[in-house]
Amino acid sequence: MLTVNSSVMVAAVVFRGGGAADYLLWGVFATVLCCGVGTILQALRFGRVGAGYCVVTGTSSIFIAVCVAALASGGPALLATLVIVVALLQMAISTRLSLVRRMLTPAVTGTVIMLLPVSVMPILAQLLNEVSDQAPLAAGPVCALVTAVLIVGIGLKGNAALRLWAPVIGIFGGAIAGALFGIYDTARVAEAPWIGFSVSDWPGLDLAFGAEFWALLPAFAFISLVAATKSIGAVIATQRVSWRRPRAVDFRAVQGGIAAEGTGNLLAGLTGGTPNTPYPIGPSVIELTGVAARRVGFAAGAILILLACAPKAMAVVIAIPSPVVAAAIGVVMVMLFVVGVREVMQEGLDYSTGLIVGVSFWIGVGFQAQLIFPDIVQDFAGGLFRNGMVAGGLTAILLTLAVNLTQPRRGRFAGRAEAAELANIQAFLEAFAERHNWSDALKQRLAAAAEEALAALLQSEALESEETQSEEGGTAPEARPLQMTVRGTGAGATLELVTAVASEENLQDRIALLREEPADGDSVRDVSLRLLRHLASSVRHQQFHNADVLTVQVDGR
Repeated sequence: MLTVNSSVMVAAVVFRGGGAADYLLWGVFATVLCCGVGTILQALRFGRVGAGYCVVTGTSSIFIAVCVAALASGGPALLATLVIVVALLQMAISTRLSLVRRMLTPAVTGTVIMLLPVSVMPILAQLLNEVSDQAPLAAGPVCALVTAVLIVGIGLKGNAALRLWAPVIGIFGGAIAGALFGIYDTARVAEAPWIGFSVSDWPGLDLAFGAEFWALLPAFAFISLVAATKSIGAVIATQRVSWRRPRAVDFRAVQGGIAAEGTGNLLAGLTGGTPNTPYPIGPSVIELTGVAARRVGFAAGAILILLACAPKAMAVVIAIPSPVVAAAIGVVMVMLFVVGVREVMQEGLDYSTGLIVGVSFWIGVGFQAQLIFPDIVQDFAGGLFRNGMVAGGLTAILLTLAVNLTQPRRGRFAGRAEAAELANIQAFLEAFAERHNWSDALKQRLAAAAEEALAALLQSEALESEETQSEEGGTAPEARPLQMTVRGTGAGATLELVTAVASEENLQDRIALLREEPADGDSVRDVSLRLLRHLASSVRHQQFHNADVLTVQVDGR
């Protein structure tokens, strides 16, 4: 119910705000259908598609502003084509997730999320005044006020369980107020069939690739990157609350979640719906109920598909007055601004990060309000920078890159993941430490940590190779490429080893288990892991489909 509420409301804002109200019923059908399919894909984990967790999919509010612009510029067909482009980009991101996460820092994504309400509020302001001329003058303000008061009041005074239902209760109260004023569209509900859908309403695709497409493409591409980053956070949060025993994040599941999101959006583009994304409130529901089984995801997806094929049920929500919808989404936008602030604070707010966020945010506000060189911005790059999220987000990325370029360079080493490479690694680390005048204690701990980290990776690869040979036969595989970087961090150093995926087991999880197990009878690999745990202040193992990343932090004190 929470997902249907979100999906239908956001879709209603998009199609009403974009002047495509006649297309609203089909658009909601396609949107909810794709959310159901996406939820099942997330739970299924078919190959590299799907997270393998109960990740319920809903409509992405991040796309509201750009979707409204697409509908206003070229109609539903242009929107469908751009959603397909978003889907293909997200699928590409899923294959190179390790690279994208380095580019989109919390400061960048947080700034874009903070700018989202700035971009959407003009659309909501228009919907607040969208009331029939025959309705009483107070109808719109009263309905919006009832909705906002209920949502905010429950959010402030309700318990954790009740707060989850605050948007539904607020919309229900606003709809009742609308019915009393006579602005609830009962005719739409009466005319909607009980079951089925009309294929003739499908908008098709705009394959002309005209000026409107190229003008909106950069904005859609940029917002899709931000949406993928938020999806990464949602899948990671779902993993953290889905296990009784804490464990390291499996980034292969995260890649599968992004791939499933891209597959769902590909279907959304082909059918004419709006983009979807993992529902951000999902981890909260799992934590509150203690239920994380994948079969719940299958059931939720099936129910969404059935509801999509029941136009009368969807019409009950679509008929809600526009001021009620605007008030409900407005409260969500306000909370989304807070989410953006938390995202920025995730890794601490030092002077440079604060300056990046502050400058980027106000530049985004200035461009969105057309206060900064409006005559130039209007025509430059097809009017791309009229969108505050794009202008502010690109500013944040450029400032972040400028800061990174001025930092001390990392030392880089490329070789093979084999024991014979250890001498070259030690020579590389010794030379790097000498250039930076590191203490002897730090040099010794770093060299020992690098040796044990390489040994642990090689032991995991050896175990994996033995299992593969016993099942399939054949000779042992060749040593895989190894890339190593080292950089100073305060009084210590950070060492990163990147190689191809070697084992299903996560070394970070194994180190955590060793704390609870006696040292008697340890294997050679476990001895290396115990030594690595002793030498390093932290060990992080990130497993991707195309890369295995082991990050070791060594304290020089």
